[in-house]
Amino acid sequence: MDDPERWLLSAEERGNPATKLPAWTAGNLAEPLVHGATYFDRLVDEVEKLGPGDHLFFTDWRGDPDEKLREDGPTVAELFTAAVKRGVCVRGLVWRSHMDGMSFSKDENRALDAEIEHGGGEVILDQRVRRMGSHHQKFVVLRHADDPAQDVAFVGGIDLCHSRRDDDNHDGDPQGLAMAAAYGPTPPWHDVQLQLRGPTVGALDTVFRERWDDPNSPDEDHPIAWIHDRLHHTRLHADPLPDQLPPPPECGPHVVQNLRTYPAIRPPYGFAPAGERSVARGYTKAIMQARRLIYLEDQYMWSAEVARLFADALAEHPELHLVVVVPRVPDQDSAFAQRPQLIGRWQAIEMCRRTGEGRVHVFDVENHAGTPVYVHAKVCVVDDVWASVGSDNFNRRSWTHDSELSSAVLDTTRDPREPTDPAGTGDGARTFARDLRLELAREHLDLADDGSEDDAVLDPERFVVTLNERAETLDAWHEGGRTGPRPPGRLRPHRAERLPVVTRLWATPVYRLLDDPDGRPLRLRLKKSF
Repeated sequence: MDDPERWLLSAEERGNPATKLPAWTAGNLAEPLVHGATYFDRLVDEVEKLGPGDHLFFTDWRGDPDEKLREDGPTVAELFTAAVKRGVCVRGLVWRSHMDGMSFSKDENRALDAEIEHGGGEVILDQRVRRMGSHHQKFVVLRHADDPAQDVAFVGGIDLCHSRRDDDNHDGDPQGLAMAAAYGPTPPWHDVQLQLRGPTVGALDTVFRERWDDPNSPDEDHPIAWIHDRLHHTRLHADPLPDQLPPPPECGPHVVQNLRTYPAIRPPYGFAPAGERSVARGYTKAIMQARRLIYLEDQYMWSAEVARLFADALAEHPELHLVVVVPRVPDQDSAFAQRPQLIGRWQAIEMCRRTGEGRVHVFDVENHAGTPVYVHAKVCVVDDVWASVGSDNFNRRSWTHDSELSSAVLDTTRDPREPTDPAGTGDGARTFARDLRLELAREHLDLADDGSEDDAVLDPERFVVTLNERAETLDAWHEGGRTGPRPPGRLRPHRAERLPVVTRLWATPVYRLLDDPDGRPLRLRLKKSF
């Protein structure tokens, strides 16, 4: 890629001069790990390679110490405490979380903290967030003191917790979380994590260190939490980290940019005094380049601000298609949890559909038994050139209010498969972005794993036709009583529900204030800018 900053943010465009994070790094090797079982298996392999003097740093939204990373273990706690016993420096930042009664994970996160601390590691329960906000980053950084070439990091949407260890069969994690009844006792779960090697691992080490070294207390402005932690002897202050190891050598063809969200809070983060919204800015820049196809997988797909970005792109480029894969129903059944989410999704999808009539295609996923699959992935591919995998959803909360981390990848390798330049801009299709889209398409459409049926999905226009044909055929099979062989594919057309006026009267303010709050400084809110 001759000019990465045609697609990636410059340091100035990131909008946060206080950070030590480089604008982007070249010479990396990125590999998508589709499904929690795949990621967990790889994580065990890499952690078990660590020895004395090496570093294991991780952040998490939710952590369950007893989650089995393989069928026969180890658990998260066993893997990390075994590393401590080998002399590895294990440090973790885990969101403190809200109460379990609100479908959050306060007790589980505290248990993970206790297990690893008991084993000799150090975990901070971190509540340096806006009111009703969360630390939503999910990444692991593994550094080798004697051989930086072995350094590796994992970034994406997969927490180290229950329900995430699913595979391509989508029978669910045996250690399942309680979710909406539609998902059953072991909810099927679709997710993606990114494995990264090369200089970007050093950049992700910096991401961890900036938050770890922040001088404000993890219980800042939370006196009840502070008292609770004092009584339970919870760690309140982070010990200094060992010196940062040199960055790993270049090892591949991928340019990687690490995008973040941090809200504007008081007292401010030292590394982001006015917050950071490079996730929003990075997606905005990439989507403005789109000409033929934007492919999204997202847990929510809410927010007028985000939908307007896609709608503007659809309006400007009449050949552009938007494909979105979302969960069929929200993760919880209660009206208070479900209705506001439905309002946000309906508004966002309808805004896009009105602008790009006939060019907006929204699907949900089921397994071969017909059970809905909960889509938790946060993936975006633009014109088979730019791709991202991260923790951030396509909503205002993720782009302004919570802490988030996403890694955008530009491959310097041109893909030789036709069409070689689907957007017609001269950038050419790139191998990483196209391979990621095709890997996901093969699973969702039941195409051959060896790529022998990829002709059905390589060209953006043919891709959209194939998606719609298979989804509509499967839907008709269900509507017809499921008689005869089940058609191939796992996608069905997603029907966003518009709620009655009375429901919208109470659910809309809940959605705007609690589900999708705004973490921008006032001046940016007034300018409607990120």
